[in-house]
Amino acid sequence: MSPSSTVDALVRASATAARPSDSAAETSTSNTLPDLVCFAHLHWDFVWQRPQHLLSRFAQHGRVFYVEDAFYHNDDLVEPHVEIKPRDNGVKVVVVHLPHRLRADEAAADQAQFEVLSRYFAEQSVTNYLFWYYTPMALGKSRQFAPKLTVYDCMDELAAFKFAPPELKKREQELFQKADLVFTGGHTLYEAKREQHPDAHPFPSSIDKAHFGQARGPMAEPADQATIPHPRIGFFGVVDERLDIELLRELSQNHSEWQFVIIGPVVKIDPATLPRTTNVHYLGGKDYKELPAYLKGWDVATLLFADNESTKFISPTKTPEYLAAGNPVVSTPIRDVVRPYGDLKLVHIADNAVDFGRAIEQALTQRDDADWRQRTDDYLATISWDQTWQQMVALMQDRLRAKKPDASTTAAGAPLMPTKVSEVTLPPIS
Repeated sequence: MSPSSTVDALVRASATAARPSDSAAETSTSNTLPDLVCFAHLHWDFVWQRPQHLLSRFAQHGRVFYVEDAFYHNDDLVEPHVEIKPRDNGVKVVVVHLPHRLRADEAAADQAQFEVLSRYFAEQSVTNYLFWYYTPMALGKSRQFAPKLTVYDCMDELAAFKFAPPELKKREQELFQKADLVFTGGHTLYEAKREQHPDAHPFPSSIDKAHFGQARGPMAEPADQATIPHPRIGFFGVVDERLDIELLRELSQNHSEWQFVIIGPVVKIDPATLPRTTNVHYLGGKDYKELPAYLKGWDVATLLFADNESTKFISPTKTPEYLAAGNPVVSTPIRDVVRPYGDLKLVHIADNAVDFGRAIEQALTQRDDADWRQRTDDYLATISWDQTWQQMVALMQDRLRAKKPDASTTAAGAPLMPTKVSEVTLPPIS
């Protein structure tokens, strides 16, 4: 089979699986998940990444409530209340609104959130549910509940991030004690967390092949990128302390013949510190559905990550996304990129500006390399968000069935009705 036909077959084969609603149609309505309540530090509408990929799939089989951090008003007249934001994929985004006076009293704020959430869950008849955590800091408002199962999906080493709460590590140890399962966003993170929890499992960043595979076909050029000359060297993602600003600066100064396209919101760093040479173009944040069109117009995609504490455990989702779009990739030596992508010679690895520039020069000639394309597509065929979701469900199903039926347990304002584990039916695992 030719490389092009392999790509076409890969995209066609994944087109159905990549849409959660299609897999849901194959599942009997009697096979439903318990209600899933997720506590996250990330806004659902910020960027589309791991939580959205996974929870939108869960939402096709049961109710999903995505609880964000509280919103504090500027006055003290606001009574604590809940705001619900339904999303098209079935997820309900839950935001508790609090008066300004509670901002300085964490214990009171946590208690107010617990009470508001308790009332809301009771109104929604949330009686058989599991908790899914992305941040240990949410324990303050949730530890009084009694979920049937607790999952900690540890996608990053949050304690190493800029402005991380000083008590985060202590809260994480508490969450390890409560969690039935711990999932990690990469193998390097798994190697650290498996020492802290006996039931930890690595689930590296996966890929929506059909979505990013669109970049290999005809797509209109986005207007804000159309006038930028080639060769274009691209990066998309949150622009924060993880971006190697000095590497970008050196590359742009050393290679005026290249145009550097940076897509993503700037957070936690001063935008004035970013290089402002004429060949660096900051296009801002883009919607997830727009990314393939931008990727199609790049000649090389990059992972311009710095070597610091905040990048030690990351497993960039953009690595397989770049590759699925058909782009050659150059990365700094992030461990979860080196293993497996660098070891398999699918991605170029370089740790300084000179070598990075040489790697980009090699990558510029790689797009028509039939062997590289074939090996890349063979590897991508082994991963998908659907597979990740199914493997997670299998573990959850096993742990739920292992739990003995218990007596009725209540948490103030949120009763947990007597539900035998045998009554909890989950989607079959293919």
